[in-house]
Amino acid sequence: MKFQVLLIALVLIAIEANAAKQGKNATIPALIVFGDSIMDTGNNNNLPTLLKCNFPPYGKDFPGGSATGRFSDGRVPSDLIAEKLGLAKTLPAYMNPDLKPEDLLKGVTFASGGTGYDPLTAQMMSVISVWDQLIYFKEYISKIKKHFGEEKAKDILENSFFVVVSSSNDLAHTYLARALTYDRTSYPNFLADTAVQFVRELYKLGARRIGVFSAVPVGCVPLQRTVFGGLLTRGCNHLLNNMAKQFNSRLSPALDSLDKELDGVILYIDVYETLYDMIQYPKKYGCCGKGTLAISYLCNAFNPFTCTNSSAYIFWDTYHPTERAYQVIVDSLLDKYLKKLY
Repeated sequence: MKFQVLLIALVLIAIEANAAKQGKNATIPALIVFGDSIMDTGNNNNLPTLLKCNFPPYGKDFPGGSATGRFSDGRVPSDLIAEKLGLAKTLPAYMNPDLKPEDLLKGVTFASGGTGYDPLTAQMMSVISVWDQLIYFKEYISKIKKHFGEEKAKDILENSFFVVVSSSNDLAHTYLARALTYDRTSYPNFLADTAVQFVRELYKLGARRIGVFSAVPVGCVPLQRTVFGGLLTRGCNHLLNNMAKQFNSRLSPALDSLDKELDGVILYIDVYETLYDMIQYPKKYGCCGKGTLAISYLCNAFNPFTCTNSSAYIFWDTYHPTERAYQVIVDSLLDKYLKKLY
């Protein structure tokens, strides 16, 4: 009799442990993205802004060769992460007027090319600020509740992967407009503090698995090398890179503290070193316009210098990597960070 009781107890413990394990490794139902052009899949298409790319040669390597509003030759990290999670090959832009309710279930991106953590950045570029992206996110959750019910909305909030990517436009452009108020240390600190505030607001709205990308070595993009790197050497803009490093040094410990303070998972995702290693000594800097000053409308179907094999390049235009480069970054980083979500 005692043996039977012990056996039953062991079976119940095993069942409970297995259930707990399944809960720990629950499927991520959706990918929700906020940020700038790195993650934008077409939200700028219908905005009154010059920062658009829904025309050739953008999208030349996208399925069907379509220029969808992605700032690259093909897919961008929001698409590649969605694929990595087993959700979909591409992630829709929330502002796409053709979206159907069922298109919302696997997630969307609210990212808008040209935006930043500093509200002034979006104002200057006439794009969607990260704070307005939060407003659209509230609308998105309301639509999920309306069409699919409270439980589905709860599942998306608690179990989806939320990704936040910004800071490049702030550092590269808006700092010059803020230079009378901030120096090269206080401005990136301000941006990092704003990023933490953004994560807190996102958490208040119900998000529980949040990953925030570090700043990238924006001083090494071809545009910065062309303008500030010297005619012959085209070196990196080290002042700008130092600001990016300052942002990261402020953001990383702040997010670690937030992760300890709040339930759920708050991740700092370091992309700086990976991208820096890829672009420090490249033989070829870009594809459209050969990495000089081509971006947005300057990268067009009439540009005679657009390369035919973009997968051999790190950069597509003078600011944005190719799909191939994005794939290398996503593959090298996500395996490291995704396991921390469970």
